[in-house]
Formats: sequence, C-alpha cells, structure tokens
Amino acid sequence: MVYAPSSSPETVYLPDPAQTMVKILVAGAFGVGKTTMIGSLSEIPPLHTEEVMTTVGALVDDPGAHGGPGGLGDKTTTTVAMDFGRYTLPTEDLVLYLFGAPGQERFRALWEDLAHQSLGAVVLVDSLRLEDSFWVMSAVEERRVPYVVAVNNFPRSPDYPVEQLRQALDLAPSTPLVACDARDPTSCLRVLIALVDHLLAHST
Repeated sequence: MVYAPSSSPETVYLPDPAQTMVKILVAGAFGVGKTTMIGSLSEIPPLHTEEVMTTVGALVDDPGAHGGPGGLGDKTTTTVAMDFGRYTLPTEDLVLYLFGAPGQERFRALWEDLAHQSLGAVVLVDSLRLEDSFWVMSAVEERRVPYVVAVNNFPRSPDYPVEQLRQALDLAPSTPLVACDARDPTSCLRVLIALVDHLLAHST
C-alpha cells in the first residue's frame, strides 16, 4: 500500500512495490555540498545529522578556516553520521535512496558502512580543493563502486576546462564528469541521470 497524506495527495512517502530501489552514496570531502545536494533532491524531508563545529574542530576539518587557501570560514556545521534522502526517477521506475557520508577521513569506518551495498556513487568536488577529494575517490574505487564526479559550482571556485579537471583528478575515460549547483534541484537531477546512465552502461 502506498501512503499519501490527505493534506498533500501528490506526496508519496512509500514507493510502489513494483519500483526498483537503489542505494546511492553521495560522497566527497568536507564542505563540498553533500548535505545541500541531498536537501535539494529529496522528495521527503531529508534526514541530517549535523553538529555545530567548535573552534578546535574547525582547525582539524578545515585548515584554511582562518584565512588560508580554500578556507570555508562561513561553514558552521558538519555532518557527523550521515544525510539521507530519496528521489524517484519516474521514467526509469527507479527509487534512489541517497546516503550522504561525512567528508572527513577520520570518519572512514562510518564511511565504509554507508558505502556497503551501494550500487553507485556521486563524488562531489570543489575545483578549488580537488586534492581533498582524492581519498574519497580512492575509497570508492577500492570498493569497485561505479561513480560520477560532480563539480559543485561555488562562486569562489575557479572555472577550469573539463579536460584539465579530468587530468587533475586522474579520471578514467569512462568516468563521467559533470558540473552542478548543489542548491539547484534541476542541476542535481542531471547528476543523478548521468549516474544512472553510467550504471546502465557499466552493467552491460
């Protein structure tokens, strides 16, 4: 049975049993926009496990917080467990369960648990801090999870040519690289479609 509250008949909280449910990992370094992306996409109220960053924690998680290169001085919270959301692709009859993992490598054990049985992954990166995402990409590849790389467009981030980004990230020719704005649902949807297309191609 599908439940839809009477106050909002268009909102469906449980998927139709005929639909295919897929676990997707949304990964990336600290502060690249994972929580924002899941919030933009989720058709249900997203689950967030964010905590306020302390001064000491900021120095560990964001070494540039006090004026250094790549500092995220306006960031005041961080994910400490996971983010969770859901998005249904009607044309593909797919229900995507989105699990956002913490971006700090010190949460590696938790990251591994969230990655378990993920069919695919979105690795979100900031072009100003590409090196921060290397450990995430390595971890995804070690688990043999097909993934796409989404470059989140921050106002402060430089706009590099696609081939230069691919070379800097050392991407395989078959790994999709797409630009996105984590605040824009339409832009984030394009990332999911690119991932689904990649998964379909990967399965053949």
